[in-house]
Amino acid sequence: MLLALLDILDMLLRIVTWIIIGQVILSWLLAFRVINPSSDGVRRFIYALEKMTEPIYRPIRRILPDFGGIDFSPMVVLILVAILRRLLAGVAADVAV
Repeated sequence: MLLALLDILDMLLRIVTWIIIGQVILSWLLAFRVINPSSDGVRRFIYALEKMTEPIYRPIRRILPDFGGIDFSPMVVLILVAILRRLLAGVAADVAV
């Protein structure tokens, strides 16, 4: 039962990782005008991604200093997610033995 819960948590962390990576790539495409931001579908997709990730970024943005136009909060979140996944893998290995 505990292994199943740890597996579900790992899957959720992988999903969060891919959502953040997708948002970062999309923001780069918007910044370099590869994607047209006036499209209604693109705007909705960007809004949905921002609504999902903003609660995760907000506490980290309060802690990090201002770096001008560069936002390092996605990178910090990805590092924290990687650390959590390693910790979960260690717990899963201990439980399995």
